[in-house]
Amino acid sequence: MFNSFKLYGSIVLAMIFWSVSFIWTKIAITSFPPMTLITLRLLIATALLYIVLKLTGKLQRIKREDFKWFLLLAFFEPFLYFVGETYGLTLVKSSLASVIVSTIPLFAPILAFIVLREHISRLNILGILISLIGVYFLIHEPNDILKTNLWGVALLFVAVFAGICYAITLRKIPFYYSTINVVLYQSLIGLVFFIPSFLLTDFSSVQNIKITKESIIALVSLSIFASVIAFVLFAGAVRKVGVTRTNAFVNLIPVFTAIFSWIILDEILSAYKWMGISIVVFGLFVSQWGKLKFKNPFGNNSQITSSQY
Repeated sequence: MFNSFKLYGSIVLAMIFWSVSFIWTKIAITSFPPMTLITLRLLIATALLYIVLKLTGKLQRIKREDFKWFLLLAFFEPFLYFVGETYGLTLVKSSLASVIVSTIPLFAPILAFIVLREHISRLNILGILISLIGVYFLIHEPNDILKTNLWGVALLFVAVFAGICYAITLRKIPFYYSTINVVLYQSLIGLVFFIPSFLLTDFSSVQNIKITKESIIALVSLSIFASVIAFVLFAGAVRKVGVTRTNAFVNLIPVFTAIFSWIILDEILSAYKWMGISIVVFGLFVSQWGKLKFKNPFGNNSQITSSQY
């Protein structure tokens, strides 16, 4: 039972950090162009991960036969996901962006079944659908016409696609590698994609950047909490319990984003939004109910220990 709470607690904590990341990104892009922000974020995250692994003596090398999976992993996330999310956030509100990202659980089970043959239970499907109803209430306001930028929405759905493919590819990575090593290499290889992109798009305008204290704090927070801690927690959970069950928690992102927008940005949470929060949480419990009753949350991978984080 303790392992169950530890596992689900780690997933929820990852969702909290990713929820606040929408707000941090909005703050950071007031100073840094999108590609510059992503590249700096990854540089800091990669340096931190390398230092930790080097000091603890747990740095692993990628085997030649596994390199293709790490390359594909890094292409989907951080590269494709961060490009879609960050550029999308320049065109739409953070609350709407978080809602679009929360559609990942709707599509993830389909691809997970096709590619990995993961089982989809009726409770999984019912819980996800209930949560999506809650998501609707989170963005819906009576007598309000939602004005959105279609390009921004399209870019965010690119991030959704990349997030699903990332989780599926992650299941292909052998358990020989600890999760923190996986996150290090996905970040390091991701830089191979981002640095040339940065040189092509943002390098010529770097001298015009006006850095503020708030944007620096947001950048560092994104690097430590969203790019390091959240990824380690999420990747560890996906490798243990699968794509469908872990991604169901993505529905919590718009809930936490709404709450943090209320706390940090003084946005008003209407009765509709509180209703939506309640429905999302209820749907999440429904989707996980069949698994929560078991003492062992790791299924066939019960031999995995915390050392793999």
